[in-house]
Amino acid sequence: MADLKEIFLTPHEAQSIFGRSDENLRYLEDMLGVRLVGRGNLLKIKGGTSNVERAMDVISQLQSLVKNQGTIHKHDILAVADGMRSDIPEENGTTGVSGAAILIDSRKKEILPRTPGQKSYISAIRKYDLTLAIGPAGTGKTYLAVACAVEAVKKGQFHRVILTRPAIEAGERLGFLPGDLEEKIKPYLQPIYDALYDILRYEELKRWMERRVIEIVPLAYMRGRTLSEAFIILDEAQNTTCEQMKMFLTRLGMKSKAVITGDITQIDLPLNERNSGLIDASRVLKDIQGVKFVRLSRRDVVRHPLVKKIINAYEHHHGGKEHDISYSKQAEGEAD
Repeated sequence: MADLKEIFLTPHEAQSIFGRSDENLRYLEDMLGVRLVGRGNLLKIKGGTSNVERAMDVISQLQSLVKNQGTIHKHDILAVADGMRSDIPEENGTTGVSGAAILIDSRKKEILPRTPGQKSYISAIRKYDLTLAIGPAGTGKTYLAVACAVEAVKKGQFHRVILTRPAIEAGERLGFLPGDLEEKIKPYLQPIYDALYDILRYEELKRWMERRVIEIVPLAYMRGRTLSEAFIILDEAQNTTCEQMKMFLTRLGMKSKAVITGDITQIDLPLNERNSGLIDASRVLKDIQGVKFVRLSRRDVVRHPLVKKIINAYEHHHGGKEHDISYSKQAEGEAD
């Protein structure tokens, strides 16, 4: 049964969502199976009832992105439309990505999940004291964790944010880099800085770091510490050894929360130390109450559209077995 809906947009929303010569509308039509007609600030959506409703949700999400980011790009449209047309059920049995906004009120006013998987991830972070997110590059594992941490501190739920990473990347070693120890370590932590610079105003970030509200440290510096009333993020956890992972997990103090992120298809540990702490933790912790595993997939990739195609190509070429991901059912763990 055909349906027709109309949405009135602001001039800026219309310009951003329609795109040059309505190219974004044509892109959305192909993805959502509807007819989109833009006239001035009016958008008409024609098609089957269920498709029109999904298209209405997509346009609503794009309006929020325009308000938050100032503009949108084709990869934003792809991510939102892919998420809205996904039939993956969320924890409450529904689909879609509405709600679950992370309120920042800084450089970014709010950050919205773009896929059902991202929405479930945000929900898990808020609900559980320990969340482990496993998924490919570009799924927002680090970015959303950092955003949730900033939101929680601003709400007064925690006194500080601790961000850490193992200092191992793509086979490189610290000794090959120039400079003193601090200069050697900083490149390994740069992705965390990038997320913070994107979320917070420079002046606010500088003030938080001066007051040690935000602390960014290599994982090796965590030994012997007890972190209370802190939101702790361990990034690139696939590059921890089993001993390092156990050390990190036992740092958790009273009134603290931890998020662990990693991609088990990109393990950079030396061959003689290839037993990843993230893989080991997915087996050891799978039955512990209060621990939540979130499994993100290529459907949650929100970077350039080519990233999703690249991940698909690698999975197809390696038969889905690169770095032994056969444990994935356990990683999904669903331990409540």
